[in-house]
Amino acid sequence: MFTALLDAARNSPFKTPFTKAQCDAGTVAPVRGRSIAAAATDEVEFGSTKFFLLCGLGGIISCGSTHTFVVPLDLVKCRLQVDQAKYKNVFHGFKLTLAEDGARGLVKGWAPTFFGYSAQGAFKFGLYEVFKVQYANMLGEENAYLYRTWLYLGASASAEFFADMALSPFEAAKVKIQTMPGFASNMREAMPKMMGEEGIMAFYKGLVPLWCRQIPYTMMKFACFEKTVELLYAYVVPKPRDQCSKGEQLIVTFAAGYIAGVFCAIVSHPADVVVSKLNQAKGSSAIDVAKQLGFMGMWNGLMPRIIMIGTLTALQWFIYDGVKVALSIPRPPPPEMPESLKKKLGVQ
Repeated sequence: MFTALLDAARNSPFKTPFTKAQCDAGTVAPVRGRSIAAAATDEVEFGSTKFFLLCGLGGIISCGSTHTFVVPLDLVKCRLQVDQAKYKNVFHGFKLTLAEDGARGLVKGWAPTFFGYSAQGAFKFGLYEVFKVQYANMLGEENAYLYRTWLYLGASASAEFFADMALSPFEAAKVKIQTMPGFASNMREAMPKMMGEEGIMAFYKGLVPLWCRQIPYTMMKFACFEKTVELLYAYVVPKPRDQCSKGEQLIVTFAAGYIAGVFCAIVSHPADVVVSKLNQAKGSSAIDVAKQLGFMGMWNGLMPRIIMIGTLTALQWFIYDGVKVALSIPRPPPPEMPESLKKKLGVQ
C-alpha cells in the first residue's frame, strides 16, 4: 500500500502547478502572486521516499520535544481529571504535587511521554503528507482545490489512526505512573508490571478512546491550521507569502498553530478525560467511565489543557516547519485555484 502511495505522491497537485519542463519551455504563464522557479539543487525531491521520511523525522522532533516539555502541566491536568476532590485546580495541583513528591514529582512520566509522542509524531506528520497527496491525486487537481478542507480532514484522520497504535502502550504507562501513587516510578518499572497484571491488553485497552480523542483532535489540528494559514496570508499578512522571509513565514506558522490548538483542545477534551480515568480504573470500559464521570465530569481540567494544547500545537507546527526549512524539504504555498477551474468559473 505504501509503495503505491509514494508513487502517487510524485504527481500530486500540491507539488507545483506546472512541471519544470513546462516552465522552461515557456508554455505556461506563472500564477499571479506566485513565483515559479526550479527547485534548488540541494532541495529534497517532493514525493520521494526521502521526502516522506524527513517529514516523519520532523514529526518525531516536533511532537517528542514539545510533549516532554509540558510534562509537569500534563501531570497536573491528568490528576485533576481523575481526582478533582484532591486536586481542586491547576495551582493547587502544582502545590500539592510539589509538597508530596518534590520537584522531581512534576516530571513523572517523562520517558513514556517522550518515546510515545515521538513515535506518534513520525506517523502523524509523515503519513499526513503521504495521504494528503494520495487523496489529492484521487480527486484530481480541481476537486482537490474545491474540497481541500475535506481532503485535510481525511488525510489527517487516516494518519492518526496508525499514529495512535504506536502511542497507546506508552500513553497507558504514562497515565498509570502519573495518577496511581506507588504503582511505578518510571517506564522500566511500569511496563513489565502492567504486562504481568493485565497482559498485552493493558497497553491497548485505551486505544478506542484514544482514537476518539486523537482523531478529532488531529483532524482539527491539520484542517484548522491549513485553513488559518490560507486566511492569514489572504487577509492579515500585508504581502504575498513568496515575499515574506522564512522567519516571517514561521511566525505565521506559529500563530496559525496556536489558533488551531485552542479548537483542538475543546473538541478532544471529553475523550481525553475518559482515557485518563480508564487507564487508572482496572476492569472498566470507556462507556462505564463516561457514565461514572457524567457530562460535566468529562470537562474537568479543560483550561490547563487549552493552555497546554494551544502551546503544544503552535510549537509543533513551528518546529515542524523549521525542520523543513533546515533540511531543504519542499514547503508548498497555500493552494490557489487551478487555471482550468478559473476558466470554467470565469474568475480573473
